[in-house]
Amino acid sequence: MASRTLFRSSCLLAILALALPPVWADSSHVRIVRLSQVQGDMRFTRDAHGADPLADSSLVWEAGQLNLPIRQGYILATDNGRAEVEFENGAMAFLAADTVLEFYDLSLQDGAKTTRLVLRQGSASFYVNPGGGEYFSVTGGDFTVEAAGRTEFRLDNYDDGSNVNVSKGRVTILRKGAGSTELSKGQSLSIKAGDASSLAVGRSSNDDDFDRWVSGRVDSASNASNVAMQYNAGSGYTSGFSDLALYGSWFPMSGCGGFGWRPYGYGVGWSPFDSGGWAFDPLLGWNFVGAQPWGWVPYHYGGWAYQSGLGWAWSTCGFGTGLQWRPSTGVFLRHRGGTIGVVPIHPLDRRGKTPINLARGVFPLQRGGVGGTSQPAVGEEWKVMKAPPREALASSFVRVAPPDRVSRTLLAGPAGTRAVTITRDSSIAYDAREHKFVNTNNAPSGAAAGASAGTETRENRVVAATGAAGQRVATPGSPAASGNPSVVVRTPAPPVNSARNSAPPSASRMITPPPAPRSSGGGSYSGGSSAGSSRGSSGGASGGSSAGRTSSSGGGSTAHPSSSGGGRSH
Repeated sequence: MASRTLFRSSCLLAILALALPPVWADSSHVRIVRLSQVQGDMRFTRDAHGADPLADSSLVWEAGQLNLPIRQGYILATDNGRAEVEFENGAMAFLAADTVLEFYDLSLQDGAKTTRLVLRQGSASFYVNPGGGEYFSVTGGDFTVEAAGRTEFRLDNYDDGSNVNVSKGRVTILRKGAGSTELSKGQSLSIKAGDASSLAVGRSSNDDDFDRWVSGRVDSASNASNVAMQYNAGSGYTSGFSDLALYGSWFPMSGCGGFGWRPYGYGVGWSPFDSGGWAFDPLLGWNFVGAQPWGWVPYHYGGWAYQSGLGWAWSTCGFGTGLQWRPSTGVFLRHRGGTIGVVPIHPLDRRGKTPINLARGVFPLQRGGVGGTSQPAVGEEWKVMKAPPREALASSFVRVAPPDRVSRTLLAGPAGTRAVTITRDSSIAYDAREHKFVNTNNAPSGAAAGASAGTETRENRVVAATGAAGQRVATPGSPAASGNPSVVVRTPAPPVNSARNSAPPSASRMITPPPAPRSSGGGSYSGGSSAGSSRGSSGGASGGSSAGRTSSSGGGSTAHPSSSGGGRSH
């Protein structure tokens, strides 16, 4: 009888092993990266599924907020602003204005992280310091940039071509069906759209304001990381940990050992859930999004303990022992009367057990957020929940209009030359037949003959050109043309032919990122679909490929994201 039972159990296990999808069979987890800086306007959308985010009207866009958790399938878009993304392994991405960046593949297996990004439009810079077995690439229109070792580079993807400038380390440039090109510090490469023979390698162009901003951000992160490492309990690089050294103070914490941390400027009555809002992700469930620059690590790792005379403090107790990222450092509870509340997680809490901090009171969920503290009565029964229902909270994110497609062109000149932005009122138009931008007006005479277009004035979106006698040329009705005798008003002439009025081929130039070399042999690729070729990734933009080990709870799926530790310091 026992042998028959054992046989049936073995058969059942075999059937389950065959039935389970591959994502359960490997060691992949969801990777989560952080929106670490927002300046001006920024928006995001989820799970574009490979669609052109600048043309697909079905996508839902929301206003981005500091400390937004980003997973595979997210797309960020800046308008008149900039953004910074900090990866859990120490890499950083910086977005200039009018830039669209897709997180095409964020996968993890056996501790090695694969990062494949797609620059849909605009300019972005990247700082990369990969660990052993890690892979990092950015695809932008005409080629893919693969980083090797500690590297800093900038990629520009424009309507008529792309260019990359390397400021530190070395990169490999992969082109569809054309092999690879190596670039090192101080070199640049540019190529015109649809013209493989136009590839040019030269010296990097001079730094502009965006480059200087990026350099300052990298230096700041490096210095802050060095200060914070002494409190990091040997867990290696952790995204957001360096901010704690800038915005709060440390002290030895009794009870479980380690250090405690409190933000500057908050009194004893402050509670952790006073400084942020909630956001729902279909895969991750409800996340707490800290509103302060320091609001990443304390809300996704470790726990909180109340200190007499100080108030709530975040604790490093147990930090660095393989803790996983969590949507919020809170325990949700339901009262038998139906009330739902949240209690800060204590470092010594045990799964499924009564939270230690329940004795300090419960924060009821009210009006979609967290209300004031409610002290439980003696013997009052609260039951721990895996996650709150979706309707229990309200998202702090608001829907916004989709980003605009902004046309840019590479100016004539050496490789790495910066671009100008073309507006709908400009006389500059794209000639699809000649694969370049042309001036649809007649060429100016005199000193203006042969002059190229100048840079855009961002305040009024006017593209100015150099005119005769040093005068500036502007479109009618623009602020630049009002009451200024040095400005000559030019009315755009009708296009010379229909080809010059064609839309730039930015979407059609977007090639599929190559798979990580460790899973496919690497070094070259066909430019076709890479579905299934990257480790733990479907190669698509849906974000589902690396969402291993998900379980249903509350209003949505709750994943098991990867740990932030194990990265490399700046």
